[in-house]
Amino acid sequence: MTTVLAEVGFYEPVWIQILKALVIFAVGLQIVPIVLLAERKILGRFQQRYGPNRVGPFGALQPLADIGKLLWKEEFRPKTSIGFLFVLAPIISIITATATLAAVPFGNVVDIFGEPVGLYGIDVNIGILYVFAFGAIAFYGLVLGGWASGSKYSFLGAMRAAAQLISYEVAGGLAVVGVVMMAGSLSLTEIVEAQAADGMWFVVPQFVGFLVFLTAAFAETNRAPFDLAEADAELVGGYNTEYGGGGFATYFMAEYLNIVVLSAITATLFLGGWLLPFGIDPPTWVDPLVVIAKIGALSFFFIWIRATLPRLRYDQLMSFGWKILLPLATINTLVTAILVVVW
Repeated sequence: MTTVLAEVGFYEPVWIQILKALVIFAVGLQIVPIVLLAERKILGRFQQRYGPNRVGPFGALQPLADIGKLLWKEEFRPKTSIGFLFVLAPIISIITATATLAAVPFGNVVDIFGEPVGLYGIDVNIGILYVFAFGAIAFYGLVLGGWASGSKYSFLGAMRAAAQLISYEVAGGLAVVGVVMMAGSLSLTEIVEAQAADGMWFVVPQFVGFLVFLTAAFAETNRAPFDLAEADAELVGGYNTEYGGGGFATYFMAEYLNIVVLSAITATLFLGGWLLPFGIDPPTWVDPLVVIAKIGALSFFFIWIRATLPRLRYDQLMSFGWKILLPLATINTLVTAILVVVW
């Protein structure tokens, strides 16, 4: 314990840790309806229509109506399904998404009511590995959901999702290696501080890694044009075909929460986290607002791509991941390693 405290430099009381855990979970639950409403509004504008505008002022309560409709539906499952795993699968998806959100730094250590408080859920010295570990666990939620449903269509969608996640996690992981070498740390807060010390966001020297990681993030979240795991024209509905009511709502929430989480991770690794450009140094209370603004901009980009690009074929999806993204990420890592050693 003494070693840990020496490395961290401060100790948070238990009540602060519990409060932070509650805030992270509550914020995660509130972000999903906001992103859902924003997506429906933005897609409406892209397609020259209004989007939701009936439920509540300017349609602001439409996500609550959608979620309420799903939660109040009768729960059911096929006779061929495996009950415990059928219920557990969507829970795994939402827990892993929330646990990953806990690693996102919204600022550094600040003084609140005389107590040093880190503006993050947890800051471990293996922060990147923590993120990828929970990302790897998340795929079990998709595979179990498809397999435990007892449906061949669901199982096929689950296998597609597993192959897609594994393929693009390899490229995404290699894209991050360049950032880790430049920062000299796996800690997310130290990576942000390294960008402050260099006076340059890592998106500039690691632009190729940024593009590869962002593309892999689209595949990780099953978003267009990589939404082959839920291709209704081919699979009826994918791994979540047999889910309705609360189970479907949980999967739905996990997908949109993952958009926010991966946007936050991208902002932390490549866009300076809570840092502002041009050396602007605002008060510490501005730091979380800066991170939220960057998350919003990247989430808008996710929606923009969905409105713009058509869905790929599955063979195109896999070829793009293994034949284009993986070599690019590998070359980027090798070049970064050479430059770091030389300079």
